Amino acid sequence: MSHPYERYCNSYHQNAQLQENLKYKKKYKKLKRIVKNLVFENAALCDQVSNMQENLVVVNEERLFLLRKLCQFQGETDSSASRSQLNFNSHMYCQNLSSEVILKRTNRKKSPSDNNYSSCSGINIEVKPKARRYGKTAKKMVQLMPLDVHGRPRFPISLGDLTVYSLGEVITDRVAYHTEDHIYPVGFCSTRVYASLKNPRIKALYTCKILDGGANPRFEIVSDCDLDQPLVGASPDECHVKLLSSISSILCNIPPKGGYFFGVSQPTIQNLIQSSPGTRRLSLYKTQRFEVSKSQPSENGMIAMAEEEMDPGINFSVLHRTFAFISDYRVKEEPCEHDI
Repeated sequence: MSHPYERYCNSYHQNAQLQENLKYKKKYKKLKRIVKNLVFENAALCDQVSNMQENLVVVNEERLFLLRKLCQFQGETDSSASRSQLNFNSHMYCQNLSSEVILKRTNRKKSPSDNNYSSCSGINIEVKPKARRYGKTAKKMVQLMPLDVHGRPRFPISLGDLTVYSLGEVITDRVAYHTEDHIYPVGFCSTRVYASLKNPRIKALYTCKILDGGANPRFEIVSDCDLDQPLVGASPDECHVKLLSSISSILCNIPPKGGYFFGVSQPTIQNLIQSSPGTRRLSLYKTQRFEVSKSQPSENGMIAMAEEEMDPGINFSVLHRTFAFISDYRVKEEPCEHDI
């Protein structure tokens, strides 16, 4: 038989172990309940995140749609805003009449066609709205370009034989970097497929750049077959003339269209450059009018090519339809369709 003290010790150890087990069992149940609550909370957060992501996609699509509409009606929106601001200023001007204001009092009634006067309390004030500077040319047709989530165009931009990799930065403090009709942003980079310098019967890739040349921009055309000999000029047309004369002396008769060869005169690219920051501070540039083309894209994703692109000095295919190149690289001019 065991001693009473041993039985007491055994009983004490068993009770202590039982109490400890109950303690850990309670902790286990508490942790299990906390984990279960965290699982439900995580599931609710995941659902909320999913809903927010769906809402973000919808909002981004709506924002891009509104941005395209804004680009499409930019001219009309600007003119409407100017008229609204003008009417508001006229109203405030009438309410704060002073002795320094020169008023034109007249007894005649304002005709519906008279838009040069703003009436207020029987007093006619001559208001001459500030005319917006626009180019002399008609509206140019542009294509809608895919935009990223920040509303910027996605590069590279492919337009037939022309591919634009960078629009560059508009220079506002040097007048030589823009004209009435064109802007020459520093850092502009594009490529165009055209006849090779070594063999006009085959294609070559030309890289066109606009660089910072100090007071005047520096234009370069570099062929992929002669990287060490760039064609440099003070204008796109000068570079284009050098390119045509380097290919063949007979091509010198082609009128230069350097702006289209570079891409700065291409309506879609010109519209994107005009929308760049700083263009409103240019002293000489006149805002061009653009309109989104409603034509359906062709199989290669391009809308019908503009008339300016159908030029032998720019388009490789048109060049070979106009001139016949023989084996010794001499060229003979063939009659164009409009000459027949």
